[in-house]
Amino acid sequence: MFLFVSTFALAVHAQEKVAKIDFKEDTIDYGEIAQGSDGQRVFEFTNTGNAPLVISNVSSSCGCTVPKWTSDPVKPGEKGTIEVKYDTKRVGPIRKTVTVSSNAETPTVALKIKGKVLGGNSK
Repeated sequence: MFLFVSTFALAVHAQEKVAKIDFKEDTIDYGEIAQGSDGQRVFEFTNTGNAPLVISNVSSSCGCTVPKWTSDPVKPGEKGTIEVKYDTKRVGPIRKTVTVSSNAETPTVALKIKGKVLGGNSK
C-alpha cells in the first residue's frame, strides 16, 4: 500500500509541472495597408505555467506568410515572440492562420492575421 501511495504521489507531483502559453492577442489585424509595405508583425506570449515552454514548430496556412519564433525554452513567467511576415506584394484580403505547436498544456494554438493589401502602389 505504501508503494502505491508513493507512486501515486510522484505521478501527481509530475503532473503539476506544466508549461502554459498565454498570447497577448491571438489575432493581428493589419487593417488596410499599401502594396509593398512592411508585412512584419509580432505575436507576444508569456509562459504562465511552472515548467519550461518549448515551441516545436510554427507553420502557416500558406507560403505567403513566413513565421519565426523563440527557439530557446521559455522559462515560467518569461515572455517570447512569434514573428510573422506577410508578403504584401499580394493585393487583396489577408486571412491566414499560423499554427503553433509546443509542449504546453494546450499543445496546438491557432493564431490569425487579417487585413487587406491595397493595390495601386506599383512602381
